[in-house]
Amino acid sequence: MTLKHAPAQDPVAKTDPEWRAELPADAYRVLREHGTERPGSSPLNTEKRPGTFYCAGCGTALFGSDTKYESGSGWPSFYAPIEGSVGTTTDRSHFMVRTEVHCARCGGHLGHVFPDGPQPTGQRYCMNGAALRFEPAG
Repeated sequence: MTLKHAPAQDPVAKTDPEWRAELPADAYRVLREHGTERPGSSPLNTEKRPGTFYCAGCGTALFGSDTKYESGSGWPSFYAPIEGSVGTTTDRSHFMVRTEVHCARCGGHLGHVFPDGPQPTGQRYCMNGAALRFEPAG
């Protein structure tokens, strides 16, 4: 069974040197520098087991596997986050306007959300695998 609501947790505030010391280089680049991994490079693209996807920075539960789907984009995609687990901001980089998705607890950059996903939400949360950690159910 996947979580419907993110458990209440205190916000995470760390210095840049602390984040650098704790995170692998690819996760640091994505989470703290708003980077993007190459499409098709994450092993989480093909993850199909029941379980939960967590923030690789702070461990907050972000997405249940029952909301994951194959979008063909090259990044792990979900149609809905666990309630209260993510926040969004307007991203005006790269000469376009997109909606950036970040972890509600640590502020880490996860990816972007687009209005071209499946029902029931019509949303495509296109996430960087380097920003996620998967734990199978059980």
